[in-house]
Amino acid sequence: MTELALAAFAAEADAHLVSRPRTRRFALFAAGFDEAGYVRELERRGLRFLARSDAQFPPLLRAIHDPPAGLFMRGGADAELLSRPAVAIVGARACSAYGAGVARLLGRELASAGLVVVSGLARGVDGEAHRGALEAGRPESTVAVLGCGIDRIYPAAHARLGGEIAENGLVVSEYAPGVQPAPWRFPARNRIVGGLAAATIVVEARDGSGALITADFALEEGREVLSVPGEITSALAAGSNALLRLGATPLTRTEDVLELFGLEAAEPDAPELSTAARSVLERVRDEPRGADAIGRVTGLGAGEMAAALAELELAGLVAESAGVYRGVRPAG
Repeated sequence: MTELALAAFAAEADAHLVSRPRTRRFALFAAGFDEAGYVRELERRGLRFLARSDAQFPPLLRAIHDPPAGLFMRGGADAELLSRPAVAIVGARACSAYGAGVARLLGRELASAGLVVVSGLARGVDGEAHRGALEAGRPESTVAVLGCGIDRIYPAAHARLGGEIAENGLVVSEYAPGVQPAPWRFPARNRIVGGLAAATIVVEARDGSGALITADFALEEGREVLSVPGEITSALAAGSNALLRLGATPLTRTEDVLELFGLEAAEPDAPELSTAARSVLERVRDEPRGADAIGRVTGLGAGEMAAALAELELAGLVAESAGVYRGVRPAG
């Protein structure tokens, strides 16, 4: 039996399998499995398979108690990327503007310092962490782990983001092409997100959030878990704040993570900003604001303000969520 045959059979049986089933159905499947043909079809579609027994399989993931049979991969990066020092960033799908800004900032600064940012490509915190890592401008800065077949991106709204990650890193899944997303697959996916990383960061998580599954898994595997403190009155932060009570490390600055890896923050380049952009940046650093509020406090016209916001977003100094702009520190 090969790991690829096991992964292909799991897709056909719509089952989660990490070891050989002792069933007649699997024996018949394995006996007739055309591995060479399957590999050729993967290659035709721009996909690869990294078996658990392969020397390049990431050692941190192999060390968990139920490692996948292998990982299907999409992207231009070498499989070696999965073995580099990595941090997982997870959190709420319906995150606040604050949570989105923090996730993006962490993704950008940690990637700028040389870490690989791993997340699950979900809406909210996951997506912002990936975007931040891409903004760092370093090659091979992020890995997205899917809870469905490697031949699709879920959610569909992140198709473009998934494509950018594949161009600059890797998209991976333990699930073969054709496997549809299902609720039970995402907790299984979370063990891979945590399993690839030496440290897991939780940015906003409700009680019962899937992000807490990743954190629990990381704790069980003896990995570092950090949690970003949230508002004590916010249900969005109830789960992540509870992690702090249980002993997770509070994350209040990027250096809290970098120190675990013996790294230092990258020195940011000070961008040259227009007068209008400096005025807008000063206001949104004071307080997150919508476009109308920014216009009132700066006195800028709509066109000038839009240009200033675009300038700041391109410089990574402002993050927008649900129409609200918040000032963020540049990478480093």
